[in-house]
Amino acid sequence: MSLPASAGRIFEFLARPGSYELTEAFFIRLLGLIYLTAFASLLPQVVALLGSRGVVPAVRVLHVFEAEYGGRPFSVVPSLFWFYPTDGALLGFCIAGCVAALLAVIGVAARGSALACFILYLSLVTIGEPFMNFQWDALLLECGFLALFAGAPWLVWGYRFLLFRLIFESGVIKLASHDPNWRNLHALRYHFMTQPLPDPVAYYAYRAPGWFLDFSTAATLAIEIAAPFLLFGPRRVRQAGAWILISFQILIVVTGNYAFFNLLTIALCVWAFDDRTFQPLTPLLRWSIPRVRWPRVEAWRVAGNVCITILMVIGALQVCEVLVPAAARPLLACVRFLQPFEVVNPYGLFAVMTTTRPEIIIEGSDDNQNWREYSFPFKPGNTHRGLPWVAPYQPRLDWQMWFAALGPYESNVWVAGLMFRLLTGERSVEGLLDPLPFSKPPRYMRAVLYSYDFTTPEERARTGAVWRRELRRIWFGPVSLSGK
Repeated sequence: MSLPASAGRIFEFLARPGSYELTEAFFIRLLGLIYLTAFASLLPQVVALLGSRGVVPAVRVLHVFEAEYGGRPFSVVPSLFWFYPTDGALLGFCIAGCVAALLAVIGVAARGSALACFILYLSLVTIGEPFMNFQWDALLLECGFLALFAGAPWLVWGYRFLLFRLIFESGVIKLASHDPNWRNLHALRYHFMTQPLPDPVAYYAYRAPGWFLDFSTAATLAIEIAAPFLLFGPRRVRQAGAWILISFQILIVVTGNYAFFNLLTIALCVWAFDDRTFQPLTPLLRWSIPRVRWPRVEAWRVAGNVCITILMVIGALQVCEVLVPAAARPLLACVRFLQPFEVVNPYGLFAVMTTTRPEIIIEGSDDNQNWREYSFPFKPGNTHRGLPWVAPYQPRLDWQMWFAALGPYESNVWVAGLMFRLLTGERSVEGLLDPLPFSKPPRYMRAVLYSYDFTTPEERARTGAVWRRELRRIWFGPVSLSGK
């Protein structure tokens, strides 16, 4: 027996017990649905954020890289936008991504659809800083890249190990950060109020008894650190681990708005199940679909398995970097060339828990004396406005304003771009905000920093306010187009 054939049979043996053909078909459809959500969510925002008259024009980003590296450094910024640097291209990428995602949902040309979605989304992510650098963007790309190996026997292990890394790294990094609020189990006493976009349930979760919130913090750490190991156990153990993680993600969905992150994590849990679980869905998963099979050539099957194995080894080095940074970093340096393609990424949400809630309020004035507030549709501003349900849609400007409030203006100079577009009356950018406080652009703008906190239930019943706030300082400005 030839060596490639032997290796292929070994990989197939490791993928057992259980067949994963239906599991793969089900996951690919879920992945297509999440890609569709991501592209459709970005479509109404992309020109205002990254267009030629957007908050941070992507064309300028490309010019910076051209100046630094010379020519078109595709290996540093792998994006089709190099070839079509127009607002129409940004919209076209999103629309084409929606079409490719729909093909994946209905099961047409799984690998081809996955490849199109991956290339289009990568093209947007690599030019989209600071609005496209969220961990779920990276996770979607990593999931999408693995989908290119649909039909490979070891794909099941590639996805299980990705889910393991995602959850385990998120738990370990909380303790490795030495943040006292994770170590003393007080983190969730703050989280529901300080998270980027609280939802209606978060208001009440924040008021839960301290002992319950501390217990929930301990449970969070236990689930993130221990439950991922169950994914490598026997069938019943593996599935029990998956249900724990699915339940955990549902609780996060109920108490916060995290775009498509939780849906994607739940989709990854599908790989803990085998075809026996999805047998009742067989007619749907095989409904008039021209199934694309992995080529019946052992060399090709082995090649797919080898690629998945390499990705798993790099992922294992990422885990080692979290546990023993000094030992893993030299090895990871050898594969840094893969970093721009985001096929293997580090993970770890809320490594340091914020304990207060600063909020930036944008204000305009015609006389530099009397100021009116601009309101964002979803982030806290008006203290009497209710908390939103918005996921899986992600208002990326509202999210980025949360990050900006945690640091100085010097680390968030893109806010000046937002103010400039508002001063010039750019319609696409104005469309990202609630009804404007001015009929025409004001002469002056500034950014003011407030400290926000939830009202008590008694205060809310009496005043109707969800938030109370206290002025801290002028964060940036005043500025005007005239410079006066």
